[in-house]
Amino acid sequence: MSRRPVAAWKWGALVAGVVFVSSASASIGDRLPEFKECVKVCIQSNCASSTPPSIPLQRRLLLWDCPSECDYTCQHLTTEERLSRDPPYLHPIVQFHGKWPFYRFLGMQEPFSVIFSLLNYLAHSWGMAKLREMVPASYPLRKYYMGFGYFGLASWIFSMIFHTRDFRVTEKLDYFAAGASVLYGMYYAAVRIFRLDERTPRKRSVLRAWTVMCALLYTAHVMYLTLWSWDYTYNMAANVACGIVQNIMWSWFSVMRYKKLQRTWAAWPGLIVAWLIMAMSLELLDFPPWGGMIDAHSLWHLGTVVPTIWWYNFLIKDAQQDIQGTRLKA
Repeated sequence: MSRRPVAAWKWGALVAGVVFVSSASASIGDRLPEFKECVKVCIQSNCASSTPPSIPLQRRLLLWDCPSECDYTCQHLTTEERLSRDPPYLHPIVQFHGKWPFYRFLGMQEPFSVIFSLLNYLAHSWGMAKLREMVPASYPLRKYYMGFGYFGLASWIFSMIFHTRDFRVTEKLDYFAAGASVLYGMYYAAVRIFRLDERTPRKRSVLRAWTVMCALLYTAHVMYLTLWSWDYTYNMAANVACGIVQNIMWSWFSVMRYKKLQRTWAAWPGLIVAWLIMAMSLELLDFPPWGGMIDAHSLWHLGTVVPTIWWYNFLIKDAQQDIQGTRLKA
């Protein structure tokens, strides 16, 4: 499982992430003497020779080199050796470098996390196309909803990159994109719920202050992680706080909206939040990857695809209802 925060309003996995961080930073596999010895011998035998072993092109393109090949190979050799011991329950599969020993595919470290991140990207892309088609450009909230989509696209792009190859730089880009998406989720939730888009002097002043505050919060967040401390616990806690705030707002909005309209779709935000909280159990019940490829974190990514599509459907229905109500008042 990765230590990555989840984008937008999908804060549930972040709670599990706080618990996970402490174990991820010092995995059992990293400390196993047999693993250390395997890596040492492999590097001495192969990487230090004048003719190191050939690495397939698709892996070289993803920056797999001789030492990283040794690390990958020794993870699986160590895992297979442990599983062959009796009794097997005393020698379970363990994590290396904060991750399960996945079987890579075409050089991708966590192929199903990449695939399911792609599905989330496509869900955002589909939702944005539907917004453009069904909500007029003149609707003042459309630009904020499109912003939600763009932040979502960026978050899942960097998620795919990070799960393809876990480097320090890809981890940082993934964290920063996800953090921006989470914070923007809180930002536009307040804009919609409190109608900060309305063109009154008071609302404009509040919107400017809210925009500046969120921008400063994100800047301070990135600067702290970059210049002061790359702190996993703090990063998770910050994202959890933003996620909880927006989920409370959307749940309250859902109840109020349903009471007013008596339409099932008005309750969708609360139902989507409930869906995501239940899906959080996939992170809390973390388990070694099935077939060496599908783990709880990748299934969590899969579990967010339907809520994303559902969410765009809500935004469209809410916008259409708002537009209709405005016309009736006029």
